[in-house]
Amino acid sequence: MPSVLILTYNEAVNIADCIASIPWREHIHVLDSESTDGTAKIAEEMGAKVVTRPFTDYADQRNFGLTLPDLEEWIVMLDADERMTRELATEIEHCIQSADASSAMFLVRRKDLFMGRWLRRSSGYPTWFPRVFRHGKVLVERKVNETYRVEGSARQLEGHILHFPFNKGLDWWLERHNRYSTMEARLVKGTPITFGTVKCLVSRDPRARREAQKNLAYRIPGRPFLVFIYLYIFRLGIFDGVAGYQFACLRLAYEIMIDAKAAHFSHHFRPNSQSQ
Repeated sequence: MPSVLILTYNEAVNIADCIASIPWREHIHVLDSESTDGTAKIAEEMGAKVVTRPFTDYADQRNFGLTLPDLEEWIVMLDADERMTRELATEIEHCIQSADASSAMFLVRRKDLFMGRWLRRSSGYPTWFPRVFRHGKVLVERKVNETYRVEGSARQLEGHILHFPFNKGLDWWLERHNRYSTMEARLVKGTPITFGTVKCLVSRDPRARREAQKNLAYRIPGRPFLVFIYLYIFRLGIFDGVAGYQFACLRLAYEIMIDAKAAHFSHHFRPNSQSQ
């Protein structure tokens, strides 16, 4: 059976349901970033092994988690606001038992839920997330919205994770994405476009293509509004009802924050720049 790694910080509202959804209860590890709401206690009471570590960044935290002692050969990584489904758990068990020596990672789609419904269109579904790793074969990179360097082959699974990004309230979601947008803006400012970036657009690796597309997309004028149009019109988010419209608007606000902060950082750190 696989080990399960869950990263937490003040996830008392989520952690019990997350753990309860996992069938491999004796193999659950929680890496907690010094929560103050009782998250670690709840996890321990449900049988999880809890390790506390101050938060640095998402990539560093995940890489540390992947080196915890007593991990099995295969590791399933979940966020506290995600839930394992029975179908996916069965599929994971079958795939890791039959995996050949070259297999190193499995990718999973997730269903984002908002206002009581699945955002099948406005969330950009399907997006594939690395969630199952062979021990020692994966390195997590990028401080936010992480990327994964894998030593071996990767495969997509059919099952889904359920994702409840608004369980802690809309204010929390906005505060979190305010922090995310700052981190993204700093990365955008420090990532130049090179010939290698353009070359990755035709890479056979879907993760390399996605990273190159993201780096180039951040340079497109009016990008936040194009994201809104893409999700709400071209991806038919309009058919997700009120939830689809509200989510597309939230994504618009998030993308605007990234662009505004990136422009601010570029101006603020430009040599000989003067305040207006």
